Amino acid sequence: MDLEDYYRVLGLRSGASFADIKASYRRLVQQYHPDMNPNDIRAKDKFIAVTEAYKYLQTVVIPEEIISETNNVNSKVSNSTNVKTEVKTSTNIPKSAVNFHPPNLQDIEQRLKWKSYEQLQRFLQEKRFAHAIALAEALMARLPADVEVRQWLAIAYQIWGRALITEKQFPKAQIYLKKALKIDPYNKALWQEIQQDLQKLELKTHC
Repeated sequence: MDLEDYYRVLGLRSGASFADIKASYRRLVQQYHPDMNPNDIRAKDKFIAVTEAYKYLQTVVIPEEIISETNNVNSKVSNSTNVKTEVKTSTNIPKSAVNFHPPNLQDIEQRLKWKSYEQLQRFLQEKRFAHAIALAEALMARLPADVEVRQWLAIAYQIWGRALITEKQFPKAQIYLKKALKIDPYNKALWQEIQQDLQKLELKTHC
């Protein structure tokens, strides 16, 4: 499933807020909970799908409190000149307040980045490759200039490509291996590994 599918499972439009996602999840979980629908296979499947959609969207949608924190940082940065003037003219401000540095936007982005990375690792360990790639692609869209995020996406493509080779889905495997090269073309170690993967793939194709 892609990102829009997860929203759809929760009965929401793409781009819904984190609060809406949480509210819809709670409502649907109560509606389709197995305890409320004994021996109902459809309700059980719906319950699983709703839970999975919520867990995934938790990793890619920014909670309102973080958005609020970002806005506060913007406000504090824009008013920094006035703050400095007040510090100079006031004698009642604690000394610790003079040295106060609000968290910057980069710190907030880093928190989101590493939270997503932890989830990405879990997806790869659980062999949920489609989820891993969707998450890595969403993170790449959010942080397109981040070198580490680019490497993570390339590695996710490579791991999925290798899994597809094992499953003998050779054309699809080749697509994802080439995607890995394209997304991170200057990573020499990755390039060498993928060239070996492509050689193995070619041998298996001709066998």
